[in-house]
Amino acid sequence: MDDLIKHLFSPAFDNDLLAQLNDSTAIDLTDIFRSIPSNRLAFTTDSFVVSPLIFPGGNIGELAIYGTINDLAMSGAKPLFLSAGFILEEGLPMETLGLIVNSMATACKLSGVKIAAGDTKVVNRGHGDGLYINTTGIGIIPEGINISAKNALPGDAVIINGSVGDHGMAIMSVRSGLEFETTIKSDTAPLNSLVDSILAVTNEIHCLRDATRGGLAAVLNELATASRVGIEFDEKAVPILPEVNAACEMLGLDPFYIANEGKMIIVLPNNKADEVVSAMRKHPLGINSTIIGNVVENHPGLVTARTSIGGMRVVDLPAGELLPRIC
Repeated sequence: MDDLIKHLFSPAFDNDLLAQLNDSTAIDLTDIFRSIPSNRLAFTTDSFVVSPLIFPGGNIGELAIYGTINDLAMSGAKPLFLSAGFILEEGLPMETLGLIVNSMATACKLSGVKIAAGDTKVVNRGHGDGLYINTTGIGIIPEGINISAKNALPGDAVIINGSVGDHGMAIMSVRSGLEFETTIKSDTAPLNSLVDSILAVTNEIHCLRDATRGGLAAVLNELATASRVGIEFDEKAVPILPEVNAACEMLGLDPFYIANEGKMIIVLPNNKADEVVSAMRKHPLGINSTIIGNVVENHPGLVTARTSIGGMRVVDLPAGELLPRIC
């Protein structure tokens, strides 16, 4: 364990906080609060058990970093510090662990966050399925930002930043051995800089939510229930990659229920929607941003979709988990 920390984790995650190597890390927030006036912190934790550990477009390490960053960003927070706990199964190849740890380090540098604390445990062969990762994240919420699932109002516009179902179908295609003309890749990505570009346009963002497990359908239902409003969206307006759509049709799945790891839903006043979409399209992760629907007074707590033939259908919460071990 001492060798593992000295020769892998410490060099990969090297920073002034982690270098303290104490039982807890002391963090001075004086300069941070001076540069970002605020009296609110965002705090989140998550665990990652995705299978396989390495998949088209990413791996469990990147997923852990970006997933935690995105959870902080959905409150409008600027992510600052993470912790990372590793549960390693006896026999996990060092090459695999090294690849995952180094990809986490790269993800931290790209996202501007530091891993400030960590832990490693090993379990017997056959008791850990390779590797599990637990993360905790802390960020700071600037003054003037009030984003909550309870804030959606009738008349608000609903925006998404790109195609849905990419991550879930990337995992499913690997597990099922499906082959397509184009490889389906996970959309795993950090959304904090895209959120920054939105907030640079307006602070009047009512709701932000990343569409992970349960996909678009789950997020819209959660927002409709929390805000006690109805939400309507146009199926044809939601971007879906042709290969993802083909895979869903082959497996009898609805792409609106498939998990994403780099997509988010934005709910905001309608008069700000076009300006925000324009700003998002200038960002690499928002090129395909579009308005997909709106918030209504009718049928509070219910989500409906306008179909390709002009009818309306209810889009309910997914029953059970369509694809376990997705993140």
